[in-house]
Amino acid sequence: MKYGFARYTLPLLASLPLTALADVPRVAVDIPPVHSLVAKVMGDRGSPELFIQPGASPHGYSLRPSEAETLDNADLVVWVSNDLTPWLSGPVDNLAGDASHLELMRVSDINTFAYREGATFDVADHDHDHDHDHDHDHDHDHDHDHDHDHDHDHDHDHAHHHDGQDPHGWMDPDNARRWLDAIAQQLGELDPENADYYRDNAAKGRQALESLEQDIEERLANSESTRFIVFHDAYQYFENAFDLKAAGAISIGDASSPSPARIEAIQTLVNEEGIHCVFSEPQFNPQIVNAVFGDTDTYIGVMDPLGVDLTPGPELYEALLNQMADEIQNCTNAM
Repeated sequence: MKYGFARYTLPLLASLPLTALADVPRVAVDIPPVHSLVAKVMGDRGSPELFIQPGASPHGYSLRPSEAETLDNADLVVWVSNDLTPWLSGPVDNLAGDASHLELMRVSDINTFAYREGATFDVADHDHDHDHDHDHDHDHDHDHDHDHDHDHDHDHDHAHHHDGQDPHGWMDPDNARRWLDAIAQQLGELDPENADYYRDNAAKGRQALESLEQDIEERLANSESTRFIVFHDAYQYFENAFDLKAAGAISIGDASSPSPARIEAIQTLVNEEGIHCVFSEPQFNPQIVNAVFGDTDTYIGVMDPLGVDLTPGPELYEALLNQMADEIQNCTNAM
């Protein structure tokens, strides 16, 4: 097993606390929200390392040499999904083949959805009772699926196949809570002496996320009728968690360039349905949004699914969801 602890001289070793002498697993993660969740669990034992540059779109990326080295040195690789980063399968297998792997969208008993089809969404048929409130007793044994069985049952009424699964699941705090447990389990297997510490940190993190979810639910209680357009179809987990209704997306879920027909469909929707807001994203060129909506009275905000402008670390995840809730509130207030 490869651990990244320096070799200290004996006098220095004698001055260190005993907890500092244990090996700390090297953890490589893909995006800042995942980095934040892993950092919560690791606590003061260590810090995960990002292998995708903050601010870059994870949908398409080329690893820098230093980022490839991060994967090569990792004892544990934690990433959202091969559906989010299809380019990552080769590097993970080739560079981190002897590391432990945790693909978060394959953790058992999480909320999952298929990608929505089309530029506009029929919110009348959208199921908000997707068992989001299922089993909030997170102290039970989740039996996390670390052998990546593709056929596990999510116990949800959303027919989907894995090729079409929407991978943006981190925007549902219920998923994040379950991921904290899965991360703690993996770290505990690599660092058994501190397994209880990781589990305790995960439990504290779950409590913090429960409070966050309740706070956001209260803040957005008046936003259920707010209709908005997002830049790319990445937000249905956030929408379903907080009973929101996006009306459409300029780009599809992988953020590829929209066709003229798709843009026309969005423009028609805005003109005919009284859409209140549109959200651009810092990862992508805002000219498309400005070209479509610049001459209208539509509120143009910024919705950031990755936390580009936030400080990396254990507090980023809460700040990310709060920032998104702020934008929804701004949209509601602009009505």
